[in-house]
Amino acid sequence: MKNKHIVIGIGELLWDILPSGKKAGGAPVNFTFHASQTGAAGYAISALGNDALGNELMHELDKNKINYLIEKVDYPTGTVEVTLNEGIPRYVINENVAWDYIPLTDSMKQLVSEADAICFGTLAQRSLVSRNTTLALLKLVKADAYRLYDINLRQHFYSKDIIENSLIHANSFKVNDEEIEVLKKLFSLDMENEQVCHWFISRFGLRLVILTAGELYSTVYTPDEMSTIETPKVEVADTVGAGDCFSGVLITAFLKGKTLKEAHSMAVNAAAHVCSCQGAWVAHTI
Repeated sequence: MKNKHIVIGIGELLWDILPSGKKAGGAPVNFTFHASQTGAAGYAISALGNDALGNELMHELDKNKINYLIEKVDYPTGTVEVTLNEGIPRYVINENVAWDYIPLTDSMKQLVSEADAICFGTLAQRSLVSRNTTLALLKLVKADAYRLYDINLRQHFYSKDIIENSLIHANSFKVNDEEIEVLKKLFSLDMENEQVCHWFISRFGLRLVILTAGELYSTVYTPDEMSTIETPKVEVADTVGAGDCFSGVLITAFLKGKTLKEAHSMAVNAAAHVCSCQGAWVAHTI
């Protein structure tokens, strides 16, 4: 572990119930999996239920060699009903589940204090317990570590307050082309996407903003540099976890000393490969 960067995803851990069957997932653990694939020591922090689905998920984590700090709580293991329209997922996310109640533990505090990067989102902050745990852990992260807020807006599980507070605790931000339209309304920003990204960099002192636009392109902005790459054309099986793969590979590549262009290219190619396969935990050799 000493020779590897420690990269952590905190938040939802669940079963995606797909038309083809159930697949283990959740944005933070997807991020962790792909960071591990890129050479990091990836850890998932979450909670599961004391139930058969929780035991199965632990088995999946072990099988895929994902490190974790997972607490068992007295709520059911999370599930999400996923329907696909031409490969694009739509979600119905069940509430009052285990990952809504991630407790704060000493082992989590210790691990996070050693982390080189941590990824968190909006969804797991829909409940006060997991939100408080997330924010408490973010305060323990080293000053020079990446604190990536992958906004990941789902259904009605977000508010301007949660988004603003998350950005205050972050130094890196990932958003897609649909979510940026929501942000323009929430923050009353009448400007082009590039200006919006630079506005967030300036307003919240960010070192990085990632804008993805599905099959079209992605752009990574820093305060003084940018990189845009067209999305490679692949035969899409589904896009579940592609964005999480993108950010997991990108952040780990930065930690390994890659340039913006190099890291961005690695992230784009890995995400395209995930799109060509079913499910989120797809091995790659980037």
